[in-house]
Amino acid sequence: MTHEISSLKARRVWDSRGRPTIEVEVTLAGGVTGCGVAPSGASTGSREALDRRDGGKRLGGYGVSGAIADLHAIVAPALAGVDAGDQRAVDAKLIELDGTLQKTRLGGNAIVATSLAVAQAAGAASAVPMWKHLRDIAGLPETPWLPLPMIQIFGGGRHAGGRIDVQDFLVLCPGAKTFAEAVEWTAEIYMAAADIMKAKDRLNGVADEGGIWPDFSTNEEGLEHLTEAIRCAGFRAPDDVGIALDIAASSFLVDGRYVLGLDGRTLDTGGLVAMLEGWVKAYPIVSLEDPLAEDDDEGFVAITQSLGDKVQIVGDDYLVTDATSIRRAAERGACNTALLKVNQCGTVTELIEASAAARAAGWNTIQSGRSGESEDVALTHLAVGLMSDQIKVGSMARSERTAKWNEAIRIEEALPAGALWRFAMRRRRGAAP
Repeated sequence: MTHEISSLKARRVWDSRGRPTIEVEVTLAGGVTGCGVAPSGASTGSREALDRRDGGKRLGGYGVSGAIADLHAIVAPALAGVDAGDQRAVDAKLIELDGTLQKTRLGGNAIVATSLAVAQAAGAASAVPMWKHLRDIAGLPETPWLPLPMIQIFGGGRHAGGRIDVQDFLVLCPGAKTFAEAVEWTAEIYMAAADIMKAKDRLNGVADEGGIWPDFSTNEEGLEHLTEAIRCAGFRAPDDVGIALDIAASSFLVDGRYVLGLDGRTLDTGGLVAMLEGWVKAYPIVSLEDPLAEDDDEGFVAITQSLGDKVQIVGDDYLVTDATSIRRAAERGACNTALLKVNQCGTVTELIEASAAARAAGWNTIQSGRSGESEDVALTHLAVGLMSDQIKVGSMARSERTAKWNEAIRIEEALPAGALWRFAMRRRRGAAP
């Protein structure tokens, strides 16, 4: 059965950073609708799909009126009559209409909102959850599967005004038996960390993604406090709970050197790798995201060779959710895990292709949100539908974050008993599915 698109409506809504973003509502011939909201990132790779903004003084230049106008004038007529169940055809049409490498004509924000809206509408028309529809179009097996939540405790980098250099201090709970239990454990750690920071007079507020905005003297102090919080919450590290870091090294690369402003240190690639090796040895770290800058191929290869059998080496800005970049990195021996962001590539089809490329390389995958999020829970369905190993959204505060955790708990309750975790601290080598 086909589900032809009959109309498309775009509107301006607001993201969690108080900036305008785009919501697209697609209506099918049978009257079923689907909505998609474009997220946006504060920390962005130079090669990812770019949002289209109005510029000028109004709304700080972040307006989206031009992008919305073209959605109505260009995209809506082009998609009229197209089968929403054929996601590849829909996304190919969007890419053709845009015609630029980084989706700058229509805007990555306009394109991703449309692509998500179509996927949501097609699932609803088939009377299945969005995750089930995504599983079907990706050609993945029926196995019940849930990602492990990767949840921020301390926010840093561009998520906390650059107060500390490392962007995210997060936790994973591989010892938990269910998604709901993993979230509960993380809440205990979040509360313990806040209590510790308050007792030491180091509590400084809430970061963009809901994590604690701390007052640290050094970057390593964040590791010390997080390890203490895990212990005070009553968990063993790393068996129950491990630490994940988003280094976001591109954000402190200056003239080819890594400048850690908080520590007063300037390092070359070898020095940064050595520092991270020391951290992995001293603390219960299980995952390192963007440990080198996005163009530091040699650094990514070196750290993967050194630590890839112990921790996840995650490519974000380095891979930009691009299947070709993932295959090239795998051939080089760089990374063993891909961070996947649907707005980084721009369409659901490209996201599926990137996920498949990582799976073929035997890598783990992490579905990730952005600093500018909304109450839309499509990200949770992407993570469950594409059988991702982990889902990374933010922290235990701010409702645009907890909405995603809560949706996963609902999905878990609806699944058959015995739904599986798909998590590995070591590189998977061609693991099924």
